[in-house]
Amino acid sequence: MTKLLRDIALGHSQSIIEKARNGDDKAFTKLVGLWFKKIYNFCLKYFGDHDMAMETTQKTFIALYQNLTEIRDTERLKFWLYKVARNYCYEEGRKQKKTGLLSIFQNQEVEQKPDSYFHPERKLQTMEKEQWVSSLLLTLPDEQRTVIIMKEYEDMKFREIAEVLDISENTVKSRLYYGLKSLRKQIEQSGYAYKEEV
Repeated sequence: MTKLLRDIALGHSQSIIEKARNGDDKAFTKLVGLWFKKIYNFCLKYFGDHDMAMETTQKTFIALYQNLTEIRDTERLKFWLYKVARNYCYEEGRKQKKTGLLSIFQNQEVEQKPDSYFHPERKLQTMEKEQWVSSLLLTLPDEQRTVIIMKEYEDMKFREIAEVLDISENTVKSRLYYGLKSLRKQIEQSGYAYKEEV
């Protein structure tokens, strides 16, 4: 059943790609709608800043519009989008580091759980944790940060990450290992603690 649903979704995406490549603007808008949230959230995790995430996401979809003829199928689209978004994140990150404008406390994902889901105190603790983790992610080298975001937040497979970044799976695993090790060390050294939820 799951495979059937996946095949239907892929087939639907494939037909949208074909229509968009043939100049159908409505199909392109649907294509953006299908991928916008995932690419935006990837950029948001990378920067921890809404404005910068929006800018890089918009650049990614402008690039998609300009290069639609390169995209032949749904699987290639996924890799292409993440690769282009990653490149724009690197580029923008380098600019921001030069000017010292990189923000770390504006991490709000596109889709949040409703307020009623959390007790107010627990919601505050969750937001604090997310902001803290975002600030730690920003201290990592770009290569490690990107792999952690793709693996831990985007739930991508090692094979997929390797293809997007054009590196070997072993290199992906190595960057993930050293990135998580660095985060763990910072957490231990910070002594930052949260009350356990009852």
